[in-house]
Amino acid sequence: MLTSLSLRLRIFLMFLGMAFASVGIVGGALVWGYQRIDGADAETAFIFGGTVASFGVLALTVGFWLLFDENVAKPIEKIAIAMRTRAHAKVDAELDLHQARYLGDLAPAVHAVSGELSKITAESDGVLSEEKAQLMAEKAHLALLLTEIPVAIVLISPNHRIILYDGQAADILGQVQVPRLSASIFDYLNEDELKAAHAQLSETRTEVLTKCHCARGNLCFDLRIKKLKQVQGYMVLVDNTHARIASDAERPLVYDFALQEHDSERALLKRPLESLSFTVFDTETTGLMPNKDEIVQIGAVRVVNGKIVPGEVIDQLVDPGRPIPPASTKVHGITDEMVKGAPDAVTSVQQFHTFAKDSVIVAHNAPFDMAFLHRYGRESGLEWDHPIMDTVLLSAVVYGTTEIHTLDALCDRLGVTIPVELRHTALGDAQATAEVLCHLLPILISKGYKTFGDVLTQTRKHGRLIKDMN
Repeated sequence: MLTSLSLRLRIFLMFLGMAFASVGIVGGALVWGYQRIDGADAETAFIFGGTVASFGVLALTVGFWLLFDENVAKPIEKIAIAMRTRAHAKVDAELDLHQARYLGDLAPAVHAVSGELSKITAESDGVLSEEKAQLMAEKAHLALLLTEIPVAIVLISPNHRIILYDGQAADILGQVQVPRLSASIFDYLNEDELKAAHAQLSETRTEVLTKCHCARGNLCFDLRIKKLKQVQGYMVLVDNTHARIASDAERPLVYDFALQEHDSERALLKRPLESLSFTVFDTETTGLMPNKDEIVQIGAVRVVNGKIVPGEVIDQLVDPGRPIPPASTKVHGITDEMVKGAPDAVTSVQQFHTFAKDSVIVAHNAPFDMAFLHRYGRESGLEWDHPIMDTVLLSAVVYGTTEIHTLDALCDRLGVTIPVELRHTALGDAQATAEVLCHLLPILISKGYKTFGDVLTQTRKHGRLIKDMN
């Protein structure tokens, strides 16, 4: 019957019922106090009646608040976050019409509007997907042509950050370490030699030929440094006719020209979320005790400007130096035979430390995985001073503490699919966490948390969640 009434009428009836109930409680308490006058003085009897009335009204208020919270406040919050998820994360979040049944026509109206917006978005996406497919085809064709030219190309921003590299450059840079967008070029090439060559560029001299050693090891490359005319920054061309190039160097172009607009020196807390570089990772281990167990696999992907960067990954098996318990193998599928000959934990953690340089580290339930990294860091002298973000806490900021915040629950909520064969593999879970992060970032920004400092302030309010999970 209530579901047929308007929302305003229901709220009016609720408050009317609360008012009548309060009057009844106060009147009953006064009558009870009056009846006790025979056995006590009038003052004591009325104090007793007032006390009973106060507790009665308090209990009534709590009861009505619970009803209001369960049937009005919570459903409205869920509708709001579902709308934000649809609008900003581009996910068709389901509206629970049954839970919102006491909100009158609000939920059906929101559902109808969302449906129409989804149709419009789908039509727009159809047009955009055709244009995107054409652009991707042209990009792939360009990348294929570039592989025929015996020169590797890297574009560098004015603050010496990598903003583009082609497949051949990826192979050359990969001989030093995994290539990374937004990374300093000095992580790969000798800083003094490259800066000296770059300093020779001027209005009259737009190109410099030089030799430059890599940042680590004895490799030396023939470089051509070119000033860019239309955009800020410079281009590094590597003559790879003498460089060692893998047969599968036809990797697509990787780029993000927005990186040249970012001020890398800006204080991290004031940096906009969309300008940050993230390294999202996960580990598989021999057990759940970071102080005793060992890592058997590290997986990581990079997110730059709110997008996962193709190809910038770590997928490393790790030799734990002891047998892997069958119970752990049953979870992640990694056997002793698979890790035979793999790098040890210290070497693998050092590789990941370099991969995550100058980025925000992200994990789901980060304290667990970071405990292993800190332990191996102490053994090898590594400083883990990277800023950390946890998708458990980001989920709490977006969806509230009453929701479930497991990785599976988040993936279901945000439409992220983890292939069964990749679930509980380090790279599979890292990829899923990265996709979750890419969906959560625009929602956080829409809620007014636009900088890293804003988000950090909010996540600190939910730190208890992590303690409970561990």
